[in-house]
Amino acid sequence: MNRQRMLILALAVVAAGVAAFLMRGLLGGGTPQVIAAPTPPPIRTVEVLVASSPLQPGQKLNPSVVHWQMWPKDAIDATFITREQLPNLETGLAQTVVRAPIVEGEPLTNTKFVHSDSASFMAATLSPGMRAMSIPITTESGAGGFILPNDRVDLMMTEQISDSPRRFNAKVVLTNIRVLAVDQTFKQDKDQKVVLAKTATLELTPDQTRIVARAQASGPLSLSLRALGDNGPGVASNQAMPADDAPNGSGVTVIRFGVVPHGANGRGE
Repeated sequence: MNRQRMLILALAVVAAGVAAFLMRGLLGGGTPQVIAAPTPPPIRTVEVLVASSPLQPGQKLNPSVVHWQMWPKDAIDATFITREQLPNLETGLAQTVVRAPIVEGEPLTNTKFVHSDSASFMAATLSPGMRAMSIPITTESGAGGFILPNDRVDLMMTEQISDSPRRFNAKVVLTNIRVLAVDQTFKQDKDQKVVLAKTATLELTPDQTRIVARAQASGPLSLSLRALGDNGPGVASNQAMPADDAPNGSGVTVIRFGVVPHGANGRGE
């Protein structure tokens, strides 16, 4: 085989190889080229205040029931509480009460809680099903001003016996009642010991409000301060007195000239 023929054969082989390679690429048999996706920009986040557990109306807020959680900045509502707005939880949540139910993990908003300076704070502090009712008091009928918000008291009534100007009935109307406020004071300051008030606001059941209204029409009311932690004996907390002890009922103790007679049957007989 001459040299010219061998050169032509070699060129033909190379051309065939190149043609096969090109054909393979056209038919998709080659290795696909991997194109990297563009890196998305980082999501901007802000710390918002969320509930650590379900919160109910009337529950006091404190750092143990809430925590900070990262939240997408683009998804933040204007009512959310951010760390920038509330850098100190201890002072920021002081005298703050839940106004509406909050589920675990839900961001706290200004509409879900109230501060002590809000007009609706008293309604938020009431226990479910309870009512707030105020009665007039004086320094003498209010334990000398030593009754403060959140104290427990007994409510007493005195009434003059119609047939004698010097004979009086004295009876316990309700026992172990929570004091919500005295005048416009509904929280105890750290060093506060005495509040000389003209009204006391009590937490009562609907039935108790009727009893107190009837007692107010029957005679002057007085409050006696209970010892801390003293929830008995007697009628349980926030329970109405038995019918016999209600105003205008029987079973009351008659006090003559400041002396309780022995064996009194409730009618001074």
